[in-house]
Amino acid sequence: MNAERLLQHYERIADAPEAIARLRRFILDLAVRGKLVPQDANDEPASELLKQIAKEKARLVKAGEARKLEVDPVALGDHPFALPSAWAWTRLGAIGDWGSGSTPPRGASGLYGGNVTWLKSGELNDNRALAGSEETVTEVAIAKGSFRINKPGDVLIAMYGATIGKVAILAESAVTNQAVCGCTPFAGVFNQFLFLFLLSQREQFHSASEGGAQPNISKVKIVWTPFPLPPLAEQQRIVAKVDELMGLCDRLEAARAGREAVRDRLTAASLARLNAPNPETFEADARFALDALPALTTRPDQIRLLRQTIFNLAVRGKLVPQEADDEPASELLKQIAKEKARLVKAGEIRKPRDLDGGDDLNEPFPVPPTWRWVRLDAVGAIVGGGTPPAADPGNFTEPGEGIPWLTPADLGGYSDLYISRGSRDLTEKGSRASSATVMPKGTVLFTSRAPIGYVAIAANPISTNQGFKSIVPYILDCSHFIATAMKAFAPEIDAKAPGTTFKEVSGKIVAGISFPLPPLAEQHRIVAKVDELMGLCDRLEASLDQTAATRRRLLDALLAEALTPAEARGLEAAE
Repeated sequence: MNAERLLQHYERIADAPEAIARLRRFILDLAVRGKLVPQDANDEPASELLKQIAKEKARLVKAGEARKLEVDPVALGDHPFALPSAWAWTRLGAIGDWGSGSTPPRGASGLYGGNVTWLKSGELNDNRALAGSEETVTEVAIAKGSFRINKPGDVLIAMYGATIGKVAILAESAVTNQAVCGCTPFAGVFNQFLFLFLLSQREQFHSASEGGAQPNISKVKIVWTPFPLPPLAEQQRIVAKVDELMGLCDRLEAARAGREAVRDRLTAASLARLNAPNPETFEADARFALDALPALTTRPDQIRLLRQTIFNLAVRGKLVPQEADDEPASELLKQIAKEKARLVKAGEIRKPRDLDGGDDLNEPFPVPPTWRWVRLDAVGAIVGGGTPPAADPGNFTEPGEGIPWLTPADLGGYSDLYISRGSRDLTEKGSRASSATVMPKGTVLFTSRAPIGYVAIAANPISTNQGFKSIVPYILDCSHFIATAMKAFAPEIDAKAPGTTFKEVSGKIVAGISFPLPPLAEQHRIVAKVDELMGLCDRLEASLDQTAATRRRLLDALLAEALTPAEARGLEAAE
C-alpha cells in the first residue's frame, strides 16, 4: 500500500464530493484485501485455521448447536481478488452459523411486550455494541415462532429494502424479524473482522438484491458470498488499524464540518447585511459581499443563496442607483392602465376582476420614491392553464409540430430564462379540448403547483397546463423585471402556499401579490445588472464544478496509486 501520497495531498482533496465517505470505503477495501497492515511470518496461516473451523463446525452441528450448511469451496477462477499468501478464500456459510428471524402475528395476544429484545432491520445502524429495541416479544412468542436466538457477540446483517447491508454486533441476546440474518462466528473468526467485511460489501449486496418495491438479499446469497480469511492474529491487527483510521476520518469530518460552518456563518452574515440593508453602509457592504463571496462559496446551495439575494436586492431598488431623469412609475402606471383598457376593448383579453385594494395595499418593505406599490394584476393579466384528456392521443403531438405546451416538469431542470416549448405540443384539437390559453411571447410563466416558484419567459406564443399561474404583462417591456420579481418572491409564496402533501397557489393569491413597480428605464438597468450578476454566479458554479472534478480526479488517482503494489510501481517507473 502506498498511502503516503494520499495523506500528503489530503488537504487538496478533503472537499472533493464524498471524499471522507470514499476514504472510509477505501480503508475497508484495503482491510479485506490484506493491504492495511503488514503480514507476520509467525502467524498461523489461514489454511490451518480453516481446518480448525471445519472441526469446530462439525462438533457444533453434531451437538445440535449449529445448523448443518454445506457450501462449496471457492474455485480458483472465482477469486474476487488476490490475497496474501497466508490468507485463504472460503465462504461466509463456512465460517459461522447463520439464521434469520420472524414476526409474531400482530393480532394474537401475549406475543409482544415481553422481556426479549426483538430487532428489525431499521435498528441495525452499523453499531458494534447493539442493545435494546423498539419492540420486545415474549417467551411465548419465541416458543410459538421460528426464531434464531442470537447471542452477545453475534453479527447481524439487514436483508430487506433501504437497509440492505446495514450491520451490527450484539451486546445482548436478541431475536430478529425475517429481514435480519444473524451469524455466530466459529472459533478462529474474529466477529469484529466479519463486521468490517460485511460493511465493505454493502454496495455488492445492494447490487445483488432482487425485487421491486421491497428489494432483498436472501440468506442463500449471503452464505455463498466469498470471504477472505486472514490468520486470526492478523484479523485482530486489521481491526485495530481500521479503528485507528476511522478515528482519523471522524476528525477529518469534524474539521471539514467546522470549515463549512465558518463559511456558512460568514456567507450568511454577508448576505444578511444585503437583505436588510443599512442605507449608509449598503454600497460598502455590497462591494465586500461580491468580493468575498467567491472565496467563501464552496457549495451549490451557497450560490443559490447568492442568487436569491441578488433578486431580493433587485426588487428593493438596491441593485442600481436611481436617476432623476427617469419617468416615475406613476406615469408608467397610466400607460399600463391605458394599454389594459385598449386590450379589453379590442377583446384581446377578458376584463380582469379588480383586486387593487387601494389604501389597504400591503407594502412589505420600503422602495425608492419614484417606485409605486401595486398588486400584481395591475401590471399583467393572471392566466391559468389546462390539460386535454390524456386518453386521446390525438390531443398531443411531438415538440415543434403543434402548439407549444408546458408542464412544471419542463421547467424543473431548465436554467435559461427564455423557453420556447416543452416535451410535448398540443394539437389544435387538444387545445380546443382544454382550458389552456395560448399566451403571447413575453408572458412570465410561474409554476403554482408543487414545485412552486419555477419562473421563465415565453420566447414565443405558448400554453401551459393547470400547474401555472402566468402573468401576461400589459406592457411587454416589463416582462423581464416581472420575472425577476417573481424569482424574488418565489420562496415566500411557496412558504405561504396552503397544503402539505399537495401545495398549490390560487390565481387570486398570485393576482393579489404586492408588487414594487420601478420606472421602466430603471427596470431595464436592474435587469441588465441582474443578468451581469447571474453571469458571475454561473462562473462561480462552473468554477465549483471544475474544482470538484479536479479534486475527484486527484482522489481517484491517489486511491488507485495507493492500491498499486510497490513492485508494479517500480516497473512502471522503469518503463
